[in-house]
Amino acid sequence: MFLLSRPSDADIRGFLAGQHAARFSYAEVGFTRNAAAPAGFNVDHNRVLLGHGQQAFAQATAAIRRWQMFAVARVELCWPTAPIATGAEVAVLARHFGFWSLNAARVVYTVNEPGEVQRFGFAYGTLRDHAESGEERFLVEWDRRDDSVSYDLFAFSRPQNPLARIAKPLARRLQREFARESKAAMLRAMSVAS
Repeated sequence: MFLLSRPSDADIRGFLAGQHAARFSYAEVGFTRNAAAPAGFNVDHNRVLLGHGQQAFAQATAAIRRWQMFAVARVELCWPTAPIATGAEVAVLARHFGFWSLNAARVVYTVNEPGEVQRFGFAYGTLRDHAESGEERFLVEWDRRDDSVSYDLFAFSRPQNPLARIAKPLARRLQREFARESKAAMLRAMSVAS
């Protein structure tokens, strides 16, 4: 949904309430679980080292639980108190060049895996009221082989809204900016927690 001004919190709550029965806007739900992307989608895979050791992993996990990867310019998660739970719905409010977009997403699955490479995170998928169609996975990993803790962001998408299709190069630029800023937000969350 594209808007000329920022919607009120009440408008956003109403928008989210209307998403409960909405379907995903793509058929390949869950594909990001194995870092796979269906044909015909743009793929973005970004990764950043956050630190080392169990404490760093605990801090990174806490940052994901607080949706800190969305602490970026021009983007607001509605609402960062949403649980990281399958079926939870959120809206991503973004400001672009004088207008706003409000985009609906739902958590597709969660990840909480022990092992040699311990993982925590989730993926959300776009609903019909989203400018794009696709899925994005937000994951932190603790690789015990070298003790590294990393943030891994994997997404596949394609324009869904006609305006997004027309402005595809701009949309792709905004997606790359979000990935860069999301990695920086996770790094900031780690430094604040230290």
